[in-house]
Order: sequence, then structure tokens, then C-alpha cells
Amino acid sequence: MGLFDKLRNEFVDIIEWVDSTQDSIVWKFPRYQNEIKMNSKLTVRESQVAVFMNEGKVADIFPPGMYSLTTQNMPILSTLKGWVYGFNSPFKADVYFVSMRQFINQKWGTMNPVMMRDAEFGPVRLRAFGSFAFRVKDAGVFLKEVSATNPDFSAENISTQLRNLAVSRGMEAIAEAKIPVLDIASQYEEVSGIITGKIKSEFEELGLELTKFLIENVSLPPEVEAALDKRSSIGIVGNLNAYTQFQVANSLEKSAENPGGGGTVGAGVGAGIGLGIAGQIAGMFQNNQAANGSNTPPPLQTEAEFFVAIDGKQAGPFNQQQLTQLASNNTLQAQTLVWKKGMNGWAAANTLPELAAIINSAPPPLPM
Repeated sequence: MGLFDKLRNEFVDIIEWVDSTQDSIVWKFPRYQNEIKMNSKLTVRESQVAVFMNEGKVADIFPPGMYSLTTQNMPILSTLKGWVYGFNSPFKADVYFVSMRQFINQKWGTMNPVMMRDAEFGPVRLRAFGSFAFRVKDAGVFLKEVSATNPDFSAENISTQLRNLAVSRGMEAIAEAKIPVLDIASQYEEVSGIITGKIKSEFEELGLELTKFLIENVSLPPEVEAALDKRSSIGIVGNLNAYTQFQVANSLEKSAENPGGGGTVGAGVGAGIGLGIAGQIAGMFQNNQAANGSNTPPPLQTEAEFFVAIDGKQAGPFNQQQLTQLASNNTLQAQTLVWKKGMNGWAAANTLPELAAIINSAPPPLPM
């Protein structure tokens, strides 16, 4: 290598970043000990910015475009280096390329169920998961607050922090929304908007922008879901009597398809038992439905019992059959005082319609 080549290699002429990865956010241009020559070419591609740093401080930031580096287009670095009068010697500066594209499909989810209070079910434990997307909004803030001097910073390096932030604020927003558990699925978009508004400012503190937040699923513990499935099944069945008969008919059909499995007699006995049990079960449900329905018949009326004044003393109570016997032997007569529950006082038997019929049906006394 000649002297000219050696001197040429000590200077950097072209500064660019061709990103071949999917998750790189920051990449430091590998200047090593070489100096950057004035009028070097800087290429900043779409969805990138180039950040020049001097002694750990952010100087100039270049948006997408092609530049010839001069003191005119590096005003801050020129001031820091004392080039305000156009001094054009080679210089040393750290150059960081920052990707400004969106980083999509970042997963978030609860590692453990989160206890919440639901209006219908009371305290419940919920799991939730989904995805979000973000991008760098302010490259200078992101370099100072997050990546610092890391020469190769990827989305994986910050995904855990962002995921924890999404879970914490996300579940907090779901709780504050007070949306019933069974209605959350129909309001994912509304809840996602609430969560986005809640954590947007915290992303901005890191120089980031939350561009999308999606809830993919909110679920209950398996045992609670199983109980809900049973509850739903009962509601879907509807007419339990018809459902029981349908189940028995299916059993009979399967028995007929397998004549060798127990014989005709066994199948007949099994069918009889099945029908008997089905009838009992259906009867139970019908009784329950009748007890709770609007067509429930009124309770049977019990016949009134009367107390009777016999020889100046209270006797009874007597039912209708006993009163008929008393009337037949002239113990109960038209003027005999009687009383039953609900009457204000004693009254003559012939003044009560139900007793007048008994007295009138009794035969007269035999002639002497």
C-alpha cells in the first residue's frame, strides 16, 4: 500500500446505512479512528435520520436526502467545533442512524391473571393479550433517554419495557372503563382507544410514538369459562322435555345399529329404563316449569269447619260430613249457634248458606 492510499484510508468520504435487518432501531456508523473529511457524502434514506454527536451531545440531525458535509449544513456542529468562519479541516464526530419506520406486531400480554371487579360476576381474574406498533418520534430524545452510546440498538432491546408498560396501563384502563366482562369483546376498539390515550405520553417521554394498540383477546379462567358454557347450554336447550326425548331417541337408534351388543331383550329393557328415566326427568322439569310459570293453577280450597254450641258449650270443629250427621240427629238445628274462622261472632246456622242446605236436607223428627 502506497503512502497516498494510506492517507486516503484515514479519512471517511461516504457515510450511509443500508439496513438489512427487520428490527434495528439505531446503528452507529463504524468510523473507528478515521476522521470525516469535509465535503464527504452523507446519504440518508427514507425512514431514516442521521444524528451527529459531539462529545456525547446531540449536534446536527439530518432528515432523508443526500448531503455534502460543509460548515453551512452543519450549523450546530460548526459552532461546537469553532468553524463559524469556515474552517474546513477533517473532524471527528459520532454518527448514528436512527430508523423512523414503524415496528409492527409487537406482542403484549398478561403473564398472570389480573384480579378485577365485574358488576355481574363480582371479583374475576382476567387475562388479556394483543399487539401494538411504534416508531421513533424524536431521534434526539430516543438517543439520550434510551439507546445512549449503544452502537446497535434493536426493537428487542426495548420490547420488554414497552410490553410491561402496555400490560400495566392496559389492564388499568380496562378496569377504569367498568365495561362488563361479557361486553368487552364488542368494545375492543373503544378500550384500545382508551389505552392508547393513557400510555401515549409515556411513549413520548422515550422519544417514541405509539401508532397502534390492539386487543386480540380478553379471557376468563378455564373453570369460569366452563361454568359459562354450561349456563349457555341450558339456555340453548330451551325445552328440556323435548331435549330429553331427543337424547333417548338417539340412544335407541344407536342400540338398534348394534344388535349384537346385548341382544334384543337387553335393548328392550334398556330402552324401557331409558324411557322411564327420561319420563321422570321430563316430569321433574315440567313440574319446575309449571311451578315457575304464569299458568300455575290456584291451590285447592279446603272445606270450612264450624264450631257448634251444644248444650251451652262449644264443640268442634266439625267438617261437612260431621255437620250433616249432627243435623240428622237434630243436634244441629236452624237456630243453633255456629262459628267458623273469619266470622265476627256466633250466628244461627240457618243464616249461613253452606249450613242452610245441610239443615234443610235433614229429615224431620219422627212423630210421637
